[in-house]
Amino acid sequence: MNEIRMVDLLSQYRKIKPEIDQSIQQVIESTAFINGPEVKSFQKDFENYLGIKHVITCGNGTDALQISLMALGLKPGDEIITTDFTFIATVEIIELLGMKTVIVDPEPDSFNISPGSIEKAITKKTKAVIPVHLFGQCADMESIMNIAKKYNLYIIEDAAQAMGTDYSFSNGVIKKAGTIGNIGCTSFFPSKNLGGYGDGGAIFTGNHDLAEKIRAIANHGMKVKYYHSHVGVNSRLDSIQAAVLRVKLKHLDEFNLARQKAANIYDNVLTDINNITIPSRTSDSTHIFNQYTIKLKNINRAKLRKFLQSRGIPTMIYYPVPMHLQDAYRHLGYREGDFPVTEDLCRTVLSLPMHTELTGEQINYITDNINEFVNHYVSM
Repeated sequence: MNEIRMVDLLSQYRKIKPEIDQSIQQVIESTAFINGPEVKSFQKDFENYLGIKHVITCGNGTDALQISLMALGLKPGDEIITTDFTFIATVEIIELLGMKTVIVDPEPDSFNISPGSIEKAITKKTKAVIPVHLFGQCADMESIMNIAKKYNLYIIEDAAQAMGTDYSFSNGVIKKAGTIGNIGCTSFFPSKNLGGYGDGGAIFTGNHDLAEKIRAIANHGMKVKYYHSHVGVNSRLDSIQAAVLRVKLKHLDEFNLARQKAANIYDNVLTDINNITIPSRTSDSTHIFNQYTIKLKNINRAKLRKFLQSRGIPTMIYYPVPMHLQDAYRHLGYREGDFPVTEDLCRTVLSLPMHTELTGEQINYITDNINEFVNHYVSM
């Protein structure tokens, strides 16, 4: 059995090596390293895949969020609602732009932001909501879009962990994650379902005027070279990353299916192990498992991780500390106990190896060892 890794990018690369190598070589020979033909071609391919009019690439996923808030014309003091249970970048850009972060709890099962919590947190100063499609499954976007319409709010989707996920509305309409709100954002960090071989990001919108503004902001505020119509930033996807992503986009559905098959194998065993809750699936969204995250009950997480590590099985905790208890964000005024769902998840979640090259043999080895730990150490 091969070494078990949390993410196995090397084996994935070997599978598509001829395509990747040829694509990179073409960029090198063209010497069009910044905003070259590969970037434009990738943007067009991605627009076709997502079924949206405009994809604007940028330097990374955090930049994508920042540029989106800048393009919407939001101002210091405006309130932005987002989830407590996510990576720090979501709050980071709100604070950097001088806006006010309003944190709410997620749903305990899906891990995604709770629409009910969003509505309770809305004030006269609320201007936008940033739902994060966590671990590969969409938040309840139909409810969130209804709330946005009711209160005249912008919706910026953070879809970095859900590229390729389908969301189904009650009227039968199906849309890709990131194409539902006013703006969608993603990261091409290598471990994402659609990841490059370095940093990168993209912004999606169906609004032509907004897209033009986003393009300008991402390029020093320029629509025409040396003529600056907006305060902007320097955030561009380089052509080599676009070349890699263009190849990997062709395989995205295949890769997501491999993750789903791996998740099903996990489910078949873990669902019968006491004190372990497998990832939930909502009826309105597919799940493409950027992470396979279980919840533990009455199991010492640190001891389980140490035991699995001794057997050659890596694990990760996404996320060990709630956003509202991070030292950098104490100024927001939140205290321990304010968000019980998030605090409970941070104590109990554990992510197992999940990637496109994970084999049934490896998953069975992982689950056998989890079962051994639970039966021998927890029941003692």
